This record gives sequence, structure tokens and C-alpha cells, in this order.
Amino acid sequence: MIDLLERLRERAWRLTPQRRVVAEVLRGDHVHLTADEIRARARELLPEISLATVYNTLNELVAMGEVLELTAANGPKRYDPNVLERHQHLVCIHCGTLLDVHASGEDRLTLRARERHGFKILDAEIVFRGVCPPCATTH
Repeated sequence: MIDLLERLRERAWRLTPQRRVVAEVLRGDHVHLTADEIRARARELLPEISLATVYNTLNELVAMGEVLELTAANGPKRYDPNVLERHQHLVCIHCGTLLDVHASGEDRLTLRARERHGFKILDAEIVFRGVCPPCATTH
């Protein structure tokens, strides 16, 4: 899979040090960080980065379609750089752990023509909610 930084270079997006650091923090599998978490990790690489710069960068990345903005388990917004691979999310209702998953089987969610109300369906967001193993032992 092509990571976010590579995709941004291919698009010739101006990679300031701040933007580069945000993209580097969003590298890896199952990355669903909040803006505060991104800033904390980015400050390890670039101590002077501000929260406003992180939010501005994230807003640009979302607008470009390079990062998904998610809200799950009534928590803060999280940012997912995995936009190239269709996937769903699995979230723990207690701790908010959020993972990418790939649903399969014959019971995939679809809308019948009459339920579409004339809409051309472009995408669907599915979130599976449950309790992760660590929370299952404590709740």
C-alpha cells in the first residue's frame, strides 16, 4: 500500500516541515489518531508545531481526499490515512480502540432501489461496535 507521504509527493503537494511531520505521524496500519494525538507525536519530531497547524493540515488532507475524518464511540474526531482500500471500522464501546476491518460474506449491506429515494449511492460507512479483549476482562 502506498503511504500518505508518498501519495502527497506524487500529487506534488507542497511539503513544508509541518505538513511532512503530520504525514509521517499518519503512517502505518490501523492509524486512527485524534488531532491532539497527532500533535503530541509530531512534537517529538518538530517541537514547535502548533495545534492550529495540525488542524489546518488535517483539514486540507481531508478536503483533498487523502485522509478520512471519522467520529466513533461518541469520541473526538479521528483521522484515517487508509483511503485507497475500501474498509469498515471496528470500535470498542468502552475504550474507543478503532481498527480497520474488511467485512465479507453474503450479508453485505445494500439498499433496494425504492430505499434509495432516487439517490446515486457513492459510498457507505459501516462501523461495527463491540468490546475489545482488554475491556471485556475489566467490564
